[in-house]
Amino acid sequence: MKKILIKASYTSAGVKGLLKVGGTNRKQVIEKMITDLGGKMEAFYFAFGDTDVYVIADVPDTTVATAVSLNINSSGLVSTSTTILITPEEVDKATKISVSYISPGS
Repeated sequence: MKKILIKASYTSAGVKGLLKVGGTNRKQVIEKMITDLGGKMEAFYFAFGDTDVYVIADVPDTTVATAVSLNINSSGLVSTSTTILITPEEVDKATKISVSYISPGS
């Protein structure tokens, strides 16, 4: 499973839809979408600022994360940004990998 962070911002038309159905409805819709794709939603929050919604979820793989992003963005009512989250244990594993890299100008 891959843990992802979805940041979503509504267009004005998306906000009008949210006003009609409410916040709990949107949470339920997103949770069902993620569950139907074999994942699990960990958190769903609305927020002030540039980002209207934050979702943390586990999804089977990056292909599923891509499908979620493409389908939400294609609505034209919401714009999302998806970030793959990395556990401390994954970072520990990464620090043990030898990488042959030369800095620019070296």
